[in-house]
Amino acid sequence: MIELEGVPELIDPVMVAAFEGWNDAGDAASTAVAHLDREWKGEVFAALDAEDYYDFQVNRPTVFMEAGVRKITWPTTRLSVVRVGGEKPRDLVLVRGIEPSMRWRSFCNELLGFAHELGVELVVILGALLGDTPHTRPVPISGTTSDADLARRMDLEETKYEGPTGIVGILQEACTHAGVPAVSLWAAVPHYVSQPPNPKATLALLNRLEDLIDVRIPLGELPEDARAWQVGVDQLAAEDSEVAEYVQTLEEARDTAELPEASGEAIAREFERYLRRRDGAGPGGHATADGGDGPPGPPFLRGEPGGRPRPPKPPRTGGDDEESSEE
Repeated sequence: MIELEGVPELIDPVMVAAFEGWNDAGDAASTAVAHLDREWKGEVFAALDAEDYYDFQVNRPTVFMEAGVRKITWPTTRLSVVRVGGEKPRDLVLVRGIEPSMRWRSFCNELLGFAHELGVELVVILGALLGDTPHTRPVPISGTTSDADLARRMDLEETKYEGPTGIVGILQEACTHAGVPAVSLWAAVPHYVSQPPNPKATLALLNRLEDLIDVRIPLGELPEDARAWQVGVDQLAAEDSEVAEYVQTLEEARDTAELPEASGEAIAREFERYLRRRDGAGPGGHATADGGDGPPGPPFLRGEPGGRPRPPKPPRTGGDDEESSEE
C-alpha cells in the first residue's frame, strides 16, 4: 500500500499528466502541466524511483552546484497537488515527467496506485503530435477516450487508433482496465515549426482542459507569448516564398475542412470561456496526426542562432519521400 504523508483529503481530485518525449511535440503538453504547477504553487509529495524506469544513457542526470556543494538531479516523474479555489473548489494531482525507458506496465500501475489512494475521479493525459496544420489557425485539439459511455457524456471521440503508441496511450488503457475514467487531450503542432517551445499549442491545451474539468486556469503571460510566437513564425515564413505558399496551401485545406463546423459548438464554447473569465477575476521523437498516437513525423528543426525557429522549405512533390525519425 502507498503511504501518503502530508497530503490532506482531496476534493473531487482530477489527475492531469504529461510526459516529455515522443508524446510531447514542441514540449506543449509538459509545458502545460508545468504551467499549472507554477501558477498554483504545486507541492511535490512523491517521485517515482528513477532506477526502476529510466535508462540514464538516454535520459542523463544533471549535476549542479548548491551552496558550494555538487548535487545531482535524476530524471524521473514527480507528483504534486494543487487546490483550485472558487465557488466549487477542487484539487488537481499533477503528474509531470519523462516517458519511461522500460517497465511501462509497472510504471502505470504505480501511478494508478497513487490515483486510487488519493481518490482520483478522472485522469486527463495531455499530449502533442506533429500534424499538417498551419500555424496561423487555431491549434486543433482532439479529446479521446477508450470508454464509450465517457465519450458520450463528455463529448469526446472514442479512440479507434491502431499502431505504435507511447506512454500516453498505455496509461490511458491501463486506466480503462482499472476502471478509472481517463481522457487524452492532443494538440496538433505544425510539423514545419516543431521545435519547442510552442506556447500557442500549450495555451490551446489549457483552454480545452479548462472546459473539460470546469475550472478557471490562470494563463499568466501565455496569451502574449502565443501571439509573439505566431508573429515570429509569420516573419520567418514571409522570408521564403515557397514556405509562404506551403502555409497558404495548409490554410486553404484547413478552412475547407472546417466549414461545416464554423458555427455553433465552437463559438458557444469560446463565449462560455469568456463569461467564465469575466465573472471570475481571481488568480485562477513525437507522435503524429495519423490517428492521434502514431510514429513520429519529420525531425525537429533547429532554431536560428538568434533562437527563432525557421520553417523548412516544403516538399515540391506530394511528400511521398518524406522521412520519419524518432528522437
